[in-house]
Amino acid sequence: MTGTSPRRKTGGRQAQIGLADIEREGLRLGLANLTVNGVAGALGVTPAALYRHVDGKFGLESVVGEAMLAELSVLDDPADELNAHLLSFAQQLRTFIIDRPGLAAYLQTLFPRGASGLRLQREAVEALGRRGYGAAGAVMLSGTVASLAINLTAAEERHRPYHDGPHQRELEKVYALLATDEVLAPVHAELPAISSGDYFLMVMTACIRGLTTAAPPNRPVTEILTDLGLTD
Repeated sequence: MTGTSPRRKTGGRQAQIGLADIEREGLRLGLANLTVNGVAGALGVTPAALYRHVDGKFGLESVVGEAMLAELSVLDDPADELNAHLLSFAQQLRTFIIDRPGLAAYLQTLFPRGASGLRLQREAVEALGRRGYGAAGAVMLSGTVASLAINLTAAEERHRPYHDGPHQRELEKVYALLATDEVLAPVHAELPAISSGDYFLMVMTACIRGLTTAAPPNRPVTEILTDLGLTD
């Protein structure tokens, strides 16, 4: 939507808001704290004034989320072979999402929602096209890798307060509980302590190897699905 709508009167004059104002305040609040009332209050207008520009909470999220994604530029090194490219793609997504609380949930809900999402998906397909994939295979592969990366990062975001925040005592209770189990205690004692970044790298590396083995360049999607037992 375009145009402006009135703010509350100040000094007898009618202030105006536009979509750019909503986007600015929405970005300032961030997706994790985004509400229609919060943006309206920051702009000094009623929620009804926002509804002239956005379709409720979902529409507001789309405006702010697409503005965030407009800042994402995934670098594609032509020297990277297939697996290295996909791993780099996943790591860049994680880094971008971690710095923007709430973006992972936005991406999990529905994608793409606008021009920024379309651009990112098209660029991912083009990058795989340069590595021998047809459009259908590229969409399936890049979408799967992106979903895995987003879901892992969302889980990391949810767990973060338990590692370095006010809920750390709850995590300590979990460790104490595991220590009481005769089977799990020695197993967990043997496991090495790794960072969240290294865990992400481990899981994504293993998944990407499996995906590219099942879905190599130039293999038809229907053949891939049949081989995986998903079609007759």
